[in-house]
Amino acid sequence: MKATGIVRRIDDLGRVVIPKEIRKTMRIREGDPLEIYTNNEGEVIFKKYSPIGELSEYVNVFAETLSKATGNTAVIVDKDVVIAAAGSAKKDLTDQKVSTETEKAMEQRKQYVYKIGDHRIKLLEGESRHHAGIINPIIVDGDVIGAMILLIGEMGNAPSETDVKLMNTATQLLVRQMEP
Repeated sequence: MKATGIVRRIDDLGRVVIPKEIRKTMRIREGDPLEIYTNNEGEVIFKKYSPIGELSEYVNVFAETLSKATGNTAVIVDKDVVIAAAGSAKKDLTDQKVSTETEKAMEQRKQYVYKIGDHRIKLLEGESRHHAGIINPIIVDGDVIGAMILLIGEMGNAPSETDVKLMNTATQLLVRQMEP
């Protein structure tokens, strides 16, 4: 665990403010859910909660199925990191931070489909080898909690209509599994 040197007091309602610098570094936004852990040494640990991360085995199966069906790398992300990946780039992608471009595409709450000549959206922060062909936001109870992403191939070909339909179906199935 890394010490920050920042000390905060708990107010009369039991609240503590997480400093802006830490929220920015850890990509914690207003309304983000946090899990609270304690240990035997008296430490209280806050961890960003990822509903998709809770289903990691299940989403891995989704990614593998999509990758096999389309022949492209399939990725499932929460709002910050890659949770599951399948296909040729699997090892490079798992647990990596998503780019701000990918985050913005998710927050638009609509499907993105790459067309030849369009600006290519980078999947990962600080890396430019992997680009999204399709981004389908995962929206549960009105909140964007992540996305299903199909990467475009090395040649930069646009996704087919079949790829778009498969992604739509898979996204709807995953959302149904996550609804209460």
